[in-house]
Amino acid sequence: MRISTIRLREMKRHRDLQVELASGLTIVRGPNESGKTTIVHALELALTPGGPGGPTSADDLRSWDAAPTARPSVRLEFSAEPADLDGAERQGSVEKSFGAGGTVTLTVDGQTTMDPAQVNAQLADLSGLPTAAFFRSTALIGHGELDELDRDDTTVRERLAASISAADRGTALAVRELERVLADLHVRGDRDPGRLRIAEEAVARSQTIVEAGEAALVRLAASREALGAAEVARETMEETLARGRDLLEQARRGEILVKEEAAATERLTRYTDGVAVGDELTALHYSHPSDKPLAVVRQAVERLRGLDARIAELRGMLSGEIQVNYEVVTPGPTWRPVAILALVAIAAGVGLALAAQVSVGPAVLRLVGLAAIGLGAVLAVVGIRQRRAALDMRTHQHLADVEIDRRLRGRSQMEAELRAAEAESANQLGGLGQFDLAAAEDLLARETAHVAAIDVLNAKLEGLVGKEPLEALPALRDAAAHEAAQKASALTELADEARAEGATARFSAEVRTAEGELEAARATEADARAQVGANPVDASQVAGEAERLAVWREQLRALQRRARIHEAALGGLERATAATVASATRYLEKRMIEDVERISAGRYRQVRIDDQTLDIQLVAPETGTWVDARRLSDGTLAQVYLVARLGLIRHATGDRRPPLVMDDPFVSFDDTRAARAFSILRDLTRDYQVIYLTCSDRYDAAADAVVELAGPAATDAGAATVHATSRA
Repeated sequence: MRISTIRLREMKRHRDLQVELASGLTIVRGPNESGKTTIVHALELALTPGGPGGPTSADDLRSWDAAPTARPSVRLEFSAEPADLDGAERQGSVEKSFGAGGTVTLTVDGQTTMDPAQVNAQLADLSGLPTAAFFRSTALIGHGELDELDRDDTTVRERLAASISAADRGTALAVRELERVLADLHVRGDRDPGRLRIAEEAVARSQTIVEAGEAALVRLAASREALGAAEVARETMEETLARGRDLLEQARRGEILVKEEAAATERLTRYTDGVAVGDELTALHYSHPSDKPLAVVRQAVERLRGLDARIAELRGMLSGEIQVNYEVVTPGPTWRPVAILALVAIAAGVGLALAAQVSVGPAVLRLVGLAAIGLGAVLAVVGIRQRRAALDMRTHQHLADVEIDRRLRGRSQMEAELRAAEAESANQLGGLGQFDLAAAEDLLARETAHVAAIDVLNAKLEGLVGKEPLEALPALRDAAAHEAAQKASALTELADEARAEGATARFSAEVRTAEGELEAARATEADARAQVGANPVDASQVAGEAERLAVWREQLRALQRRARIHEAALGGLERATAATVASATRYLEKRMIEDVERISAGRYRQVRIDDQTLDIQLVAPETGTWVDARRLSDGTLAQVYLVARLGLIRHATGDRRPPLVMDDPFVSFDDTRAARAFSILRDLTRDYQVIYLTCSDRYDAAADAVVELAGPAATDAGAATVHATSRA
C-alpha cells in the first residue's frame, strides 16, 4: 500500500492539513510541536481498528481551539497492490471521523463500505496491519526505540521479541487464556481452592462417608462399591466394544471404498483420455488435406508418375530431327579368360607362399608364389578394364538401337501420344486440385500421414475404451468422476484410524478382545449384584453416597482430562512460538548481513541471532570472534537494532507492503552512519513507502518529496499576570 494524500481536520494541532506523499521516500520536517506525532497517530487510527466503535476519544484528538462539537477526522487516499500479478493497481480512500456519531468510509475501486468491522477487515488485508499493536511493533520505528536501547541489557531482546510476537495475531492471548484456565484448575489456596482441589476434596469426603458407615453396613457398602465398579467397568467395556465395532465397520467400508475409488479413478482416466482422443479424431476427420480418399489419391499419383515419366521420354525423343545411322559395332575382346587366369595365378601364388611358410621350404618357392600373386593382380586389372570396355560397348549399342527405333516410329505418332499423355496428366491433376506432380506428391504424403494419424488414434481409443461410441464418452467420464468424488467424499467421512493401513485386522483383534473383557465384566457385575441382593441390610443411604462418590469421581476425571488437554495445548503453543522465533531469527540473519555490512562501512560482515535469548552477535574484525551487540557502542547498537527491525518488517508483513513510518530513528547517528542508514531506507522504497518525520534538514537531498510543517506561533501573553495573581 502507498498513500498519496493525508487530510487531517480538527485534529490536535492541525485544524485543516493536507499532505501529499511521494510513493517512495517522503520527509515530513518541522520543529517541535509542529504536529509530526499527530500525523503518526492519524496514520495509526486510519489504517488500524479504532475510531468508530474503538477506544479513541474525540476529546483527546480535537484541536484546542476547535468547537466542542467539532469532530476530528482523518482521510487517506492510497493505491494498493493487485490481488494477482496480472491485475491493475487498486485505488482507494479511507476516511474516519471521531466522536459522537463518528463514521468510517472505505472506497476501493469504486466499491464503498461503511461497516466498521468490514472496513477494518479490508484495511488489514490491503495493508497487512491487523491491529494497532502490530502497526507500532512493525511498521512504526520511533526515535525512542533507538535512544533507549542502553537502559539495560534486556531492552534489545524485549523489543525484538515484541516485534516478532506482534505478527502472532492472537497467540499471546491464547497463551494467557490457557494459563488462566490452568491456574483456575490447579490453584491450592485455602481461601480460593481450585476446581481440581474442590473435586478431589469432594471425592475424599464422600469416600470417607462411605467407609465410615455403620459396621452392619460394611459388607453391603463393599458389595455396593464392587457393584458400582463392575457397572462402570461394564459400561466402559460396552463403550469400548461399540466404538471398536463402529471402527471395524468403518475400516471394512474403507477397504471397499478404496478399491471402488481406485476403479472409478482408473475409469475416469481412461474416459478422460478417450474424450481427448475422440476430440482429436473428430478434428482429424474434418481436416483431411484431400477431399478424396487416400486410395484414390494414391492411384492418381501413381498414374501421374507414369505419365510424367512418359511425357519426359516423349519430349526427349522429339527434341531432334529423325535421322537413322547404321553403325556396325565390332565386338571387343572378352574379359572372362583373363579373369580366370588372374584368379588361378593368385590362388597358386598364395598356395606356394603358404606351403613355403608352413614347411619352411626354400626361399625360391616363396618368391615364385609372390611372383604368381603379382602376375594374377596384373591380369585382374587387365580383366577389369576389359569388362568395363565391354559394358560401355553394350550400353552404346543399346542406346543406338533405341535411337534408331525412336527415329523410325515417326514424329507425328509420338506427338499425338505426347498430347494424350499431357491431357490425361492435366485431368488427373485437376481431379486432385493440384498444379503439378510435386504438389500431388505432397498431397499424397500429407493425406497418408493424416490417415496414419487417424489409425493410430483409433487404435489408442480402442485400447482405452474398447468399442464404446464417441458420443457416450463424456457421459461415461462424468459418471466416473462423480463416482470417484463420491467414494473420496465417503472416505473422508470415515475416522482417520479406520483409514489407516491394516485397520481391519487390528480392529478385528481389538473387538474380539473387548468382547471377552465385556463378558468378564458382565459376570463380575452379576456376582456383585447377587451379593448385594443376598445382603438383607438396607443400604439405601450407603448406596446414595456411593452414587454421589461416582459422580464426583467422574467430575474429577473430567477436570483432570481438561487440565491435561489445556497443558498439551499450552505446550503446543509454546513449541509453535519457539518455531516461529527460530524461523524469524534465520530470516533476520539473512536479511541483516548485507545491511549491517553497509551501515558499518564493511566493519561487520557476519551476524547471528540466538533462538532462545534473541541475543544479536557480530564477528569483531580485531579478534575474529563473536561478540554481543550490546558490547558495541550505543550508536552501533542502535544501527544493528534498526537493521533487525527493518528485517522484521519484511518478515512480519509477508506479501503485504504497508507504509513504513520512521519517527526520526537516526537522531543519535552521526552524519556518516545516518547517510548509510538512509541509503537502506532508499532501498526499502522499492517495496515500501517510507514516511520519515524529523526536525532536521540533513536528509532532504535523499528524499523523493519534502513536506515542511510550521511550528506553533502563539505565545502566552498573560503569563506574567497569572504568575502575579498566583503569588498574591
